[in-house]
Amino acid sequence: MGKVGAVFPGQGSQYIGMGQDFFDRFEEARNTFAEATEVLKTDIKALCFKGPQEALDFTVNTQTCLLTVSVAAYRIFEAETGIKPSIMAGHSLGEYSALCACGAFEFRDALRLVHARARCQQEAVPKGEGSMAAIIGIERESVEAICQDISSDGEIVELANMNSPNQFVISGHVKAVEKAIESAKDKGARMGIKLPISIPSHCSLLRDAADRFEENLKEITIGEFSSEVIPNCDPHVLHSKENTRDLLKRQLYSPVRWQETVEKMAQREIDTAVEVGPKRVLSGLIKRIAPTMGIINVEDSDSLKKAAEFLKDRQ
Repeated sequence: MGKVGAVFPGQGSQYIGMGQDFFDRFEEARNTFAEATEVLKTDIKALCFKGPQEALDFTVNTQTCLLTVSVAAYRIFEAETGIKPSIMAGHSLGEYSALCACGAFEFRDALRLVHARARCQQEAVPKGEGSMAAIIGIERESVEAICQDISSDGEIVELANMNSPNQFVISGHVKAVEKAIESAKDKGARMGIKLPISIPSHCSLLRDAADRFEENLKEITIGEFSSEVIPNCDPHVLHSKENTRDLLKRQLYSPVRWQETVEKMAQREIDTAVEVGPKRVLSGLIKRIAPTMGIINVEDSDSLKKAAEFLKDRQ
């Protein structure tokens, strides 16, 4: 078998019902949900399975629920297949799932960190002043130039996600983001659309939030890594006991360099990427970045069975 990598989704992949099939069928999932509920004093199962959508989309709930579902899915995948990926990565929030899956964090510590992270993000910018938008169909250089032209002392917009060769996310003040959308369309963008999120993630507006979050990072013990983990903010290095706290602090206000992350996995001879967690958002991006890489996902018992068969066939 070629080398296997695991990737974990971020905010936006949540949906009502996520994780329920695994919960009904596997003790690993039930134990994971029970631990999350105990640590957070919140009924994570009810949020994931019943919502309502507005509650699930509330940032603190979204992030803790996605972490729980992704970790449960990974525990089941590992137990059922016996496969330990040689390298892992996650998109934004998903980086915490990757670090938990590889043993760098205890799950209960990851929950506390993610809860604190979401709270710091929510408090960073007054409600209604921040925004994010997807820009599709023009080159990165054009998006960066648009952001630079529009940003001023009072209003900023910055490149926040580099998801694939022609798919980007921008982040900043509402008016600046709206101006950037119109400018991108004028320059030939196929799509420019605001995202349903009020937190301007992965831009300089979150630097103060990162400083506050640093205190939470100091409270967490970092264990041994069973797999390599690629950080969002600097795919040219790997997570370690020495640098993880700094990388996660920087992640809050730095762009998610997902294209470079996938390219690094390909350079390290990853033959198959397993997307662990809700939906297949990352699978679609990987297909555009590294078309020869095998891609499978694990989010319920049916996809787990298909993944196991796919991996067995590649032995």
